[in-house]
Amino acid sequence: MKDMRAHLERLRNEAEECELISKLATNATKKALFAKLAEHHRALVKELEEAVATSSLSPGDDRSASGRGGSLDA
Repeated sequence: MKDMRAHLERLRNEAEECELISKLATNATKKALFAKLAEHHRALVKELEEAVATSSLSPGDDRSASGRGGSLDA
């Protein structure tokens, strides 16, 4: 989980850096390229945030690992 959070932070930083470079670029091609990279990194951030949220909803729940579901009523 720590690795995922560290990767998430790195992706956020990269998205911000790409956006900044895009804003500062004077070359239109580079401006567009870095804007697209920032957008891509933000999409990856969103996907990873969803994965982290999903995995943190059920810590220690080994039913998902074994493929067995069902009710906890016993």
